[in-house]
Amino acid sequence: MSAETEQTKKPEISVVIAVYNSADIFPELYKRLCDALKTITESFFEIIAVLDGCTDDSYGVIYKLSLKDKRIRIIEFSRNFGHQASITAGLEFASGEAVVVMDDDLEDPPEILPDFILKLREGFDVVYGIRRHRKRSLPYRIAYALFYKMLGKLADIKIPYDAGDFCVMKRSVVEILNEMPEKNRFLRGLRAWSGFEQTGIEYDRGKRLSGESGYSLRKYLKLAMNGIFSFSYKPLNYISVMGFIIAMISFVSGFCLIVFKLMDKIRDVPGWTSLAVLLLFLTGVQLISIGIIGAYISRIYDEVKQRPKYVVKRFAGFEKGRKGD
Repeated sequence: MSAETEQTKKPEISVVIAVYNSADIFPELYKRLCDALKTITESFFEIIAVLDGCTDDSYGVIYKLSLKDKRIRIIEFSRNFGHQASITAGLEFASGEAVVVMDDDLEDPPEILPDFILKLREGFDVVYGIRRHRKRSLPYRIAYALFYKMLGKLADIKIPYDAGDFCVMKRSVVEILNEMPEKNRFLRGLRAWSGFEQTGIEYDRGKRLSGESGYSLRKYLKLAMNGIFSFSYKPLNYISVMGFIIAMISFVSGFCLIVFKLMDKIRDVPGWTSLAVLLLFLTGVQLISIGIIGAYISRIYDEVKQRPKYVVKRFAGFEKGRKGD
């Protein structure tokens, strides 16, 4: 098959990879990914690497590979827009009938993708990975468990426990995700919200092949907040209930104090300690409530600005006539 034919033929499978500082990892990922996919398909597939403001030579490394293999396409952002924006861009530019979403660090093994594709061919619309075991430190594992427990209790839809972005989806599902306009994206939640026939496959998550993860604790917290506030109104309901309970307690306490004062049952005893504790408690409740309301308002503010989810600096490997040319 000629290079021109490979570049213009519509792929059966598109693989979207969010890339951040993976110059040392991507060649191994590319090799293992190609080895895995050739066992499940003889048709043409494409690899879309979305570079999210990399500060190393990731572009140079991947571009050299793309000169040898026309199945590789590159989207490079003008700066770091975040992991979810990277996946969003990849989904928008993918053209395969099935679209794989995965990270660049090899924590999610490409060798399991044939199992995903087989499940898709059985009739499922989405097949996602369920992390059976993580090779992360104990504090991170505890944090993950607490987040998914909290998300399960708060979310208005059922989001699979311990299922990340690693998945394969049919074209119909990808088109639905591409129509969703929100900026603060939690793609595994959007994927669950879309419905369709979905199933999970358990696997053991590996360790990053090289370097440090681009996901800091702050970014994990931001993703967790997006997951909760994008798919639940319960925090606002809890604020209302808590405010009502505190107001009722205050009303009853105030009424009792007035009655006791009229009955001359109250002595002039210093009560500054209990008063200070009460004031601090109520102030804390108010600040927490304002913070939760502010989190929802900030997301409204992001949406009404209507800025793009990402800005592309350059493309490589896309044929003329495709989006982005």
